[in-house]
Amino acid sequence: MAAPLTLLLIVAVTIRAVLFRSSLAELISARVEVVSPLNAWKRVVEGLALLDLGVSPYSGDVFHEVTDGITALALYLSIQTYNKDVFRKQKYALESDRYSADCLELLRSPKEMFYIPLKVAMFYLLNPFTILSCVAKSTCGLNNAIIALFIFCTLKGSALLSGILLALATYQSIYPLTLFAPALLFFLQRLYIPVNLRRSSFWFFTLQYAFMYVGSLVVITGLSFFLLGSWDFIPSVYGFIFSVPDLTPNIGLFWYFFAEMFEHFRLFFSCVFQINVFFYTIPLSIKLKEHPVFLIFMQIAIISIFKSYPTVGDVALYMAFLPAWSHLYRFLRNIFLVSCVLLACSALFPVLWHLWIYAGSANSNFYYAITLLFNFGQILLVADYFYAYLRREHHLTHGLYLKKKDGTEATLVLK
Repeated sequence: MAAPLTLLLIVAVTIRAVLFRSSLAELISARVEVVSPLNAWKRVVEGLALLDLGVSPYSGDVFHEVTDGITALALYLSIQTYNKDVFRKQKYALESDRYSADCLELLRSPKEMFYIPLKVAMFYLLNPFTILSCVAKSTCGLNNAIIALFIFCTLKGSALLSGILLALATYQSIYPLTLFAPALLFFLQRLYIPVNLRRSSFWFFTLQYAFMYVGSLVVITGLSFFLLGSWDFIPSVYGFIFSVPDLTPNIGLFWYFFAEMFEHFRLFFSCVFQINVFFYTIPLSIKLKEHPVFLIFMQIAIISIFKSYPTVGDVALYMAFLPAWSHLYRFLRNIFLVSCVLLACSALFPVLWHLWIYAGSANSNFYYAITLLFNFGQILLVADYFYAYLRREHHLTHGLYLKKKDGTEATLVLK
C-alpha cells in the first residue's frame, strides 16, 4: 500500500507545482470561493509585516488567522485504524449473533475495506477544491491538517494529544469546539465506560478529557498573549468570526443576509445564524452515541456549511470521508441529484461572479442564489448519508427484508 500512496503524493505535488508556476495561480488566489478574510495568504503576509514594524497585526481589520500532504497521510492512517476497529466489532457481533441472519450481504469484507484508506487520501489530494485552496495559499490547509491529526490521535486512543490538537483547532476557528462530544464518546466507548450520568467513571473521564482540552486551550491562548503583549487577538479573531463584519461574498450563508438587513437586527440574527453550528451537536450526539466516528464526519460537514466564512477547502475535508462510507451507497436516495447540483454550482460560481462584477449584467442576487443552491446540495448530501447510515444499522439488527404483520413488504421511514 506504501507504493500507491507514494505515487498519489507525487501526482498531487506535481499538479500543485504546475499550477503554482502557471498564470492561474494569481487568479485562483483572488477567488472568493477559495479564500476568505480569515484564511487569505495575503492577509497573513500583511500581518507578519505589521508585526515586524512593531505594530500588532490585530490592531486593524487585516489579520484574523492564528498542508495537504500531512492531512492526506493523517486521514489515510485514521481510516486504516478505523477499518480495523470496524472489522473487529463486526466479527464480535457475528460471533454473538447480534446481526440478523439475512443481512450478511451488508457486512464489510477485508478485501472491500483494504483500499478505502487510499481512496480517502486520493479524494482529498486530487479533489479540485483542495488543489485550488493549496494554489491560493489558503491557510485552510493548515486548519484541515490539525483537524485530521486530531482525528488520527483520537482513533489511536491518545486522549492527551487529541485534547491538545482539538484545543489548537478551536484556537484557530472556535467551531471545532463541537468535535469535543464525538471525541469524548469515542474514548468512553474505547474504555468500555457507559454513557450514564449516574456513573462516577463517566464523570471522572469526562472531566479528565475536558481538563486536557481546556488546559491546552488556556496555555495556547496565554502564549499568544505573551507573544503579542495584548489581548487584541481575541476580539479580532473570535469577535470577527461571530459578528461577521466583513461582508465580502463567499460560498456561505451569512454575507448577503447581513448586507441587506437593518443594523439593529444584527445581534439577533448573528446569534440565530451562529447557533446552527452548535445546536445540532447535542441531538446528533444522542442519536449517534454508539457511532462517534460517523458523528465526527457529520460535525465537520455541519461546520463547513454553517460557519461564517466558509471556503471550498472546508468542503474538501469532509468530502474526503465519503469513500469510508462506500458501504452506504445502496441506501442513498439522492446521490445523483446532489452530485449534479454540486457540479453545476461549482461551474457557475465563477460565471455568475464575472457577470456580476465585471460584465455588470447580473447582480448579487444571482451569485447568492447559486450559493444557496450549493449549500442546499451539501445539506441534502449530509442528510442522505445520515439516513443511509441509520437505515443500515437498523437492517443489521432487524433484518434486510422487513415485513408488515400482514406479510407485505414494509417501508422504513426516518423520523
